[in-house]
Amino acid sequence: MNPPNQTDQESPTPTSAAELGVPEIEKPVESPSKRRSLLIAVSVVLFVLLLAYIVWWMIYARHYESTDDAYVSGNVVQLTPQVGGTVVAIYADDTELVEAGKPLVELDQADAKVALDQAEAQLAQSVREVRTLFVNNGALTANVSARRSEVEKAHSDLARRQQLIGTGAVSKEELEHAKEAWQAADAALQGASDQLASNRVLTDHTTVERHPNVLRAAAQVRTVYLSYARTTLPAPITGYIAKRSVQVGQRVAAGMPLMSIVPLNALWVDANFKEVQIASMRIGQPVTLVSDLYGSKTEYRGTVSGLAAGTGSAFALLPAQNASGNWIKIVQRVPVRITLDPKDLATHPLRIGVSMDVKVDIAKTEGTSLTAGSAARTTPAYKTEVFDKSGAQADAIIRRIIAENNVAATR
Repeated sequence: MNPPNQTDQESPTPTSAAELGVPEIEKPVESPSKRRSLLIAVSVVLFVLLLAYIVWWMIYARHYESTDDAYVSGNVVQLTPQVGGTVVAIYADDTELVEAGKPLVELDQADAKVALDQAEAQLAQSVREVRTLFVNNGALTANVSARRSEVEKAHSDLARRQQLIGTGAVSKEELEHAKEAWQAADAALQGASDQLASNRVLTDHTTVERHPNVLRAAAQVRTVYLSYARTTLPAPITGYIAKRSVQVGQRVAAGMPLMSIVPLNALWVDANFKEVQIASMRIGQPVTLVSDLYGSKTEYRGTVSGLAAGTGSAFALLPAQNASGNWIKIVQRVPVRITLDPKDLATHPLRIGVSMDVKVDIAKTEGTSLTAGSAARTTPAYKTEVFDKSGAQADAIIRRIIAENNVAATR
């Protein structure tokens, strides 16, 4: 007898939740009215947001132009020697603050000192030679007077002999000797007068101090002293040392960059706005700036002070050649210079090259258009007076030498 089939003995597997004894969950059926209400609510919210944006743009946003393509710029003053020489001392290094006029680099002064000593000696000699010219005027004048007396005496002797020639008391030979003596005395008088006139040509309408020979020697002293003084290189402005490349013992030539000085109290921002953003900008418009260096809580105040003469690509090292045929229209950016408030810079110092977020208030349109330019300067934009001291010191040395060697004339 065959065993019963296993499939016939097993019960069928349940295939539904009801068969398993689990109650089924009924899915809610959304009505068309609920769906319509949800769509209306979403539409209302979007409309309110759009309306709020329009109101915000009309009241606030349209009065501002902003960009994050902005960077701090400033003057990088290079320290370069005016004369060549060997570096013997360096008084400042990178990141150090230096005051205007402080010595930064010193060159070997040996050769310049020798040249200065020679020029000073030549000036002293010139003063003494000119003094001699003035003294000779008196001596030559006295010589002319003596020669004139001799002429008068010879003329009187000749006249007396001419009166006695008829009586036979005076011979013709003696008369001829008297005539020759008178002619010789007259010639000597003429020579002395010429010497006096020649010497007066060298001294008329001048003094020892203003004589051309003295002025020429004084100019040489001034030239050599300036070369001597320029062996010490002072800081032309107050700022921080950067990019020092000079080393002790290095032989430097005139005009060779040795280091840079960055004045951090006179920085500005170059903001690169798109060309479609600058139409309403005016000089003097207020600007709000934020630096990544301090975060959004620190704001800088500034004003628009100028517009570059061209776009950034026009002044690039390799400007685009649009006429080559490979031309793609790209919105260009124009650098706008923004002057920062000195008080903000003093409170939160910036560094050259840091990025800034810039927002310009273009609501005020009474200023000058950027493209119209501004009035020409009547005073220097930048100026230093640290080099004027050398000229004053040279003049003091010249006055001392002239005074020391012109003692007799000043008594």
